[in-house]
Amino acid sequence: MSSSCVTLVFATNNLHKLREARQILGGGFDVVSLKSIGCEDDLPETGDTLEFNSMQKARYVHEKYGVICFADDTGLEVEALDGRPGVYSARYAGSVATSADNITKLLQELKGEANRKARFRTVITLVGMGDTVCFEGQIKGEITAVRSGENGFGYDSVFVPEGQYRTFAEMPESEKNSFSHRSLALHQLQDYLKV
Repeated sequence: MSSSCVTLVFATNNLHKLREARQILGGGFDVVSLKSIGCEDDLPETGDTLEFNSMQKARYVHEKYGVICFADDTGLEVEALDGRPGVYSARYAGSVATSADNITKLLQELKGEANRKARFRTVITLVGMGDTVCFEGQIKGEITAVRSGENGFGYDSVFVPEGQYRTFAEMPESEKNSFSHRSLALHQLQDYLKV
Protein backbone atom coordinates (compact mmCIF):
# COMPACT_ATOMS: atom_id res chain seq x y z
CA MET A 1 0.00 0.00 0.00
CA SER A 2 1.22 3.49 -0.71
CA SER A 3 2.16 5.84 2.07
CA SER A 4 -0.88 7.97 1.20
CA CYS A 5 -3.22 5.17 2.29
CA VAL A 6 -5.47 5.98 5.21
CA THR A 7 -5.54 3.20 7.80
CA LEU A 8 -8.99 2.21 9.01
CA VAL A 9 -9.31 -0.18 11.92
CA PHE A 10 -12.26 -2.54 11.55
CA ALA A 11 -13.27 -3.52 15.09
CA THR A 12 -13.21 -7.24 14.36
CA ASN A 13 -10.93 -10.25 14.12
CA ASN A 14 -13.44 -12.11 11.93
CA LEU A 15 -11.49 -12.91 8.76
CA HIS A 16 -14.65 -13.23 6.62
CA LYS A 17 -15.74 -9.71 7.57
CA LEU A 18 -12.24 -8.30 7.18
CA ARG A 19 -11.81 -9.77 3.69
CA GLU A 20 -15.22 -8.39 2.61
CA ALA A 21 -14.40 -4.91 3.95
CA ARG A 22 -11.01 -4.91 2.20
CA GLN A 23 -12.59 -5.91 -1.12
CA ILE A 24 -15.18 -3.13 -0.93
CA LEU A 25 -13.12 -0.32 0.62
CA GLY A 26 -9.83 -1.21 -1.15
CA GLY A 27 -8.07 1.55 -3.03
CA GLY A 28 -7.08 4.41 -0.78
CA PHE A 29 -7.71 2.59 2.49
CA ASP A 30 -5.69 0.05 4.42
CA VAL A 31 -8.31 -1.88 6.41
CA VAL A 32 -6.78 -3.65 9.41
CA SER A 33 -8.12 -5.82 12.23
CA LEU A 34 -8.07 -5.36 15.99
CA LYS A 35 -5.22 -7.87 16.20
CA SER A 36 -3.05 -5.66 14.00
CA ILE A 37 -3.20 -2.82 16.56
CA GLY A 38 -2.62 -5.15 19.50
CA CYS A 39 -6.20 -5.00 20.75
CA GLU A 40 -7.24 -8.23 22.45
CA ASP A 41 -9.98 -6.62 24.56
CA ASP A 42 -13.51 -7.95 24.71
CA LEU A 43 -15.28 -4.98 23.16
CA PRO A 44 -18.33 -3.68 25.02
CA GLU A 45 -21.74 -4.59 23.56
CA THR A 46 -24.18 -3.64 26.28
CA GLY A 47 -26.93 -2.03 24.19
CA ASP A 48 -30.24 -3.42 23.06
CA THR A 49 -29.93 -2.03 19.52
CA LEU A 50 -27.51 -2.70 16.69
CA GLU A 51 -26.89 1.05 16.39
CA PHE A 52 -25.83 1.40 20.03
CA ASN A 53 -23.54 -1.62 19.96
CA SER A 54 -21.74 -0.66 16.76
CA MET A 55 -21.22 2.88 18.05
CA GLN A 56 -20.06 1.64 21.46
CA LYS A 57 -17.44 -0.65 19.92
CA ALA A 58 -16.13 1.95 17.46
CA ARG A 59 -15.85 4.64 20.14
CA TYR A 60 -14.11 2.28 22.55
CA VAL A 61 -11.39 1.41 20.03
CA HIS A 62 -11.02 5.01 18.82
CA GLU A 63 -10.70 6.42 22.33
CA LYS A 64 -8.38 3.74 23.70
CA TYR A 65 -6.06 3.36 20.68
CA GLY A 66 -6.37 6.76 18.99
CA VAL A 67 -7.22 5.29 15.58
CA ILE A 68 -9.88 5.84 12.94
CA CYS A 69 -12.24 2.96 13.55
CA PHE A 70 -15.42 1.47 12.21
CA ALA A 71 -17.43 -1.27 13.88
CA ASP A 72 -20.41 -3.29 12.80
CA ASP A 73 -23.22 -5.05 14.56
CA THR A 74 -25.46 -7.43 12.69
CA GLY A 75 -28.70 -9.08 13.63
CA LEU A 76 -31.09 -11.58 12.10
CA GLU A 77 -34.66 -10.45 12.72
CA VAL A 78 -37.34 -13.11 12.26
CA GLU A 79 -40.91 -11.89 11.82
CA ALA A 80 -42.62 -14.85 13.53
CA LEU A 81 -40.30 -14.44 16.55
CA ASP A 82 -41.12 -10.74 17.03
CA GLY A 83 -37.73 -9.74 15.63
CA ARG A 84 -35.63 -12.23 17.57
CA PRO A 85 -32.77 -13.08 17.72
CA GLY A 86 -31.95 -9.51 16.63
CA VAL A 87 -29.22 -7.87 18.66
CA TYR A 88 -28.60 -11.20 20.42
CA SER A 89 -27.99 -13.15 17.18
CA ALA A 90 -24.37 -14.09 17.97
CA ARG A 91 -25.26 -15.40 21.42
CA TYR A 92 -28.82 -16.57 20.86
CA ALA A 93 -28.27 -20.03 22.33
CA GLY A 94 -26.06 -18.72 25.15
CA SER A 95 -22.93 -16.66 25.77
CA VAL A 96 -20.57 -19.40 24.54
CA ALA A 97 -22.85 -20.73 21.79
CA THR A 98 -21.49 -21.64 18.37
CA SER A 99 -23.21 -20.67 15.12
CA ALA A 100 -24.45 -24.25 14.89
CA ASP A 101 -26.01 -23.96 18.37
CA ASN A 102 -27.72 -20.71 17.41
CA ILE A 103 -29.12 -22.19 14.20
CA THR A 104 -30.38 -25.27 16.05
CA LYS A 105 -32.27 -23.06 18.50
CA LEU A 106 -33.69 -20.91 15.71
CA LEU A 107 -34.94 -23.90 13.70
CA GLN A 108 -36.50 -25.46 16.80
CA GLU A 109 -38.36 -22.22 17.55
CA LEU A 110 -39.65 -22.07 13.97
CA LYS A 111 -40.70 -25.73 13.80
CA GLY A 112 -44.16 -25.91 12.24
CA GLU A 113 -44.22 -22.14 11.62
CA ALA A 114 -45.50 -21.18 8.17
CA ASN A 115 -44.20 -17.61 8.31
CA ARG A 116 -40.45 -17.87 7.65
CA LYS A 117 -39.89 -14.21 6.74
CA ALA A 118 -36.73 -12.64 8.11
CA ARG A 119 -34.23 -9.90 7.44
CA PHE A 120 -30.56 -9.38 8.11
CA ARG A 121 -29.59 -5.89 9.31
CA THR A 122 -26.06 -4.53 9.64
CA VAL A 123 -25.23 -1.18 11.20
CA ILE A 124 -21.72 0.21 10.76
CA THR A 125 -20.45 3.18 12.77
CA LEU A 126 -17.39 5.21 11.78
CA VAL A 127 -15.54 7.19 14.47
CA GLY A 128 -12.46 9.37 14.14
CA MET A 129 -12.99 11.24 10.88
CA GLY A 130 -15.00 14.15 12.22
CA ASP A 131 -18.60 13.31 13.01
CA THR A 132 -19.66 9.89 14.24
CA VAL A 133 -21.62 8.42 11.33
CA CYS A 134 -23.84 5.33 11.02
CA PHE A 135 -24.67 3.33 7.90
CA GLU A 136 -27.29 0.59 7.63
CA GLY A 137 -27.76 -2.24 5.19
CA GLN A 138 -30.59 -4.74 5.25
CA ILE A 139 -31.74 -7.62 3.13
CA LYS A 140 -35.02 -9.50 3.33
CA GLY A 141 -35.46 -13.21 2.89
CA GLU A 142 -36.71 -16.41 4.48
CA ILE A 143 -35.45 -19.01 6.93
CA THR A 144 -35.17 -22.51 5.50
CA ALA A 145 -36.27 -25.64 7.36
CA VAL A 146 -32.81 -27.23 7.12
CA ARG A 147 -29.21 -26.07 6.76
CA SER A 148 -27.80 -25.93 3.27
CA GLY A 149 -24.39 -24.88 1.97
CA GLU A 150 -20.80 -24.85 3.21
CA ASN A 151 -19.77 -21.21 2.66
CA GLY A 152 -20.32 -18.16 4.81
CA PHE A 153 -20.77 -18.04 8.56
CA GLY A 154 -23.37 -17.28 11.20
CA TYR A 155 -26.90 -17.98 9.95
CA ASP A 156 -25.92 -18.06 6.26
CA SER A 157 -26.84 -21.74 5.84
CA VAL A 158 -30.51 -21.13 6.72
CA PHE A 159 -31.14 -17.74 5.07
CA VAL A 160 -32.39 -17.46 1.48
CA PRO A 161 -32.40 -13.83 0.26
CA GLU A 162 -35.53 -12.49 -1.44
CA GLY A 163 -35.57 -13.35 -5.15
CA GLN A 164 -32.99 -16.12 -4.72
CA TYR A 165 -33.32 -19.90 -4.47
CA ARG A 166 -30.07 -20.62 -2.60
CA THR A 167 -28.95 -19.82 0.92
CA PHE A 168 -26.09 -17.38 1.45
CA ALA A 169 -23.96 -20.42 2.36
CA GLU A 170 -24.62 -21.98 -1.07
CA MET A 171 -23.26 -18.92 -2.88
CA PRO A 172 -19.63 -18.17 -3.64
CA GLU A 173 -18.34 -15.52 -1.25
CA SER A 174 -17.96 -12.99 -4.06
CA GLU A 175 -21.63 -13.38 -5.04
CA LYS A 176 -22.90 -13.03 -1.48
CA ASN A 177 -20.69 -10.01 -0.91
CA SER A 178 -22.10 -8.29 -3.99
CA PHE A 179 -25.47 -7.69 -2.32
CA SER A 180 -25.43 -8.78 1.34
CA HIS A 181 -26.59 -6.59 4.23
CA ARG A 182 -22.99 -5.93 5.33
CA SER A 183 -21.98 -5.19 1.74
CA LEU A 184 -24.76 -2.60 1.46
CA ALA A 185 -23.61 -0.87 4.66
CA LEU A 186 -19.95 -1.04 3.57
CA HIS A 187 -20.80 0.53 0.20
CA GLN A 188 -22.49 3.40 2.03
CA LEU A 189 -19.34 3.80 4.13
CA GLN A 190 -17.25 3.74 0.93
CA ASP A 191 -19.41 6.48 -0.63
CA TYR A 192 -19.04 8.58 2.53
CA LEU A 193 -15.26 8.17 2.57
CA LYS A 194 -15.00 9.26 -1.08
CA VAL A 195 -16.61 12.66 -0.38
